Amino acid sequence: PIQIKLVPVNAPYFNDADLLIAADCTAYAYANFHQDFIRGKVTLVGCPKLDGVDYSEKLTEIIRQNNIKSVTIARMEVPCCGGLELAAKKALQASGKFIPWQIVTISLGGKILE
Repeated sequence: PIQIKLVPVNAPYFNDADLLIAADCTAYAYANFHQDFIRGKVTLVGCPKLDGVDYSEKLTEIIRQNNIKSVTIARMEVPCCGGLELAAKKALQASGKFIPWQIVTISLGGKILE
């Protein structure tokens, strides 16, 4: 599974992984999403608006219990994606680990925003 709600926190594929935490919509909005973001990463997807949960505790445990090499957060420019970004940031802080991370925001028109 790749849904944040469904994935086990200690799955073996998390060891030494570059982690992509992506909003559900990003893969549909950005045409080259697989090539530019998914390739070479372990991907987790979720939508805080539809799922109605705070992912931060689950993400914290994934980061804490595994050797995650980096985290990329892919979100849309819409306000509801702020919940995914906030959860990932909280998880990184709460994990107690220093891991390289970045946020990539995709526009409604399918472009990467700077």
